[in-house]
Amino acid sequence: MLKFNEAEFVSQTKSLLALRPQIEKLVDRLADEGYDNVLLVGAGGTYAQMWPYEHLARRTSVLPVRAAVAAELVVSGDARLGERTIAVFTSVSGTTDDSLRAIDYCKSRGAHTIGFTGYPDSPVAQNVDTALVSEPKAWPFDVQLLLFMGRLLSRRGEFEGYERLADELGVLPRVLVDVARQAEPVASDFAETHKDTDYHFLIGGGNLWGFTYLYSMCILEEMQWLRTTRVHSAEFFHGSLELLEENTSVIVFQGEDETRALTDRAEAFAKRVSKDVTVFDTRDYPLEGISPEFRGLLAPLVLDTVMDRVSKHLERVRDHSLDLRRYYRVMDY
Repeated sequence: MLKFNEAEFVSQTKSLLALRPQIEKLVDRLADEGYDNVLLVGAGGTYAQMWPYEHLARRTSVLPVRAAVAAELVVSGDARLGERTIAVFTSVSGTTDDSLRAIDYCKSRGAHTIGFTGYPDSPVAQNVDTALVSEPKAWPFDVQLLLFMGRLLSRRGEFEGYERLADELGVLPRVLVDVARQAEPVASDFAETHKDTDYHFLIGGGNLWGFTYLYSMCILEEMQWLRTTRVHSAEFFHGSLELLEENTSVIVFQGEDETRALTDRAEAFAKRVSKDVTVFDTRDYPLEGISPEFRGLLAPLVLDTVMDRVSKHLERVRDHSLDLRRYYRVMDY
């Protein structure tokens, strides 16, 4: 597989799973001490990665859980933020300025701050009250967030089967390698077909809306300098559909939660207009060892693995490094 270090991928994924005892111990302590609300704070891609877990809590719990943009939180505040708030942060590098300012802000309000990162000596790890550290560059954060939110809701009696889910996650290193291998020819074909495509229209919903936003903004725009439109499948018919033309590249991210029918509806319409609709569907991947009722929860993680293959092949065919930036962390702003 193109630019896929299997040994490193497996090791990083195992390092995420190895955090389970620490996560559960932390959640149990926080539950015993008492809390009133949870803020899931991020910036850019890490903000988008919080959405599936806000979505999970909203569906199953009366607990106030909100995903917050780090920079906005600092200037706008949150009326619920206080000493009985749990504030969760993620950062690959542990150096994201917006997140660091938000950590300081949350701590100034008395919140208990938690940071997931890969670098124990990083500013994020050093500044939060509790740091949970994986191997460096381990991505995405879905494993940690699912374990954290799953345990939290389980303690509240609002997540049946958490222990079984957490046990089943042990197969992820093998399962996700299988996903990557299966996606490789699909990714190569997509990249070859769209080598010269300069605009993509992305649709996703449910717990894949965050990934849709992330892939559109953080990969295609930031890393490949391509123009995109991204729209939630439930909102597709309220404006953005007017941008479709016969040759528009439409990318549909399809998961396995209760919003699947909404994305099906948007996909069906898109195919009536455009002759270039590509569907990436988590249902196409076996995920051997994962129970059917948990598959939907893993959709963001599965799609991240699939689309990483697409990204690597777009980098190849377009001769445009995924590490190249014009402005981000290059210029002052």
